[in-house]
Amino acid sequence: MTEIIVALVGLAGSAVGSLAGVLASAKLTNYRMEQLEKRVEIHNNLIERTYKLEGQVTELQHDVRDWMERNVG
Repeated sequence: MTEIIVALVGLAGSAVGSLAGVLASAKLTNYRMEQLEKRVEIHNNLIERTYKLEGQVTELQHDVRDWMERNVG
């Protein structure tokens, strides 16, 4: 009978330890996902800003070209 009790206590300890490990791993995974999402959001914001700047530079280049044609050429 003692062996059965020891086995059940060992089983319970293993189950609790495994559950704690799974919960800790899930918590760490969720944290890493949140950090990754923040970095992706920052990256996407940078891409949007770069796209807008490229459009503005193109407009300025056209303005300079037009000015040069009117005043120099």
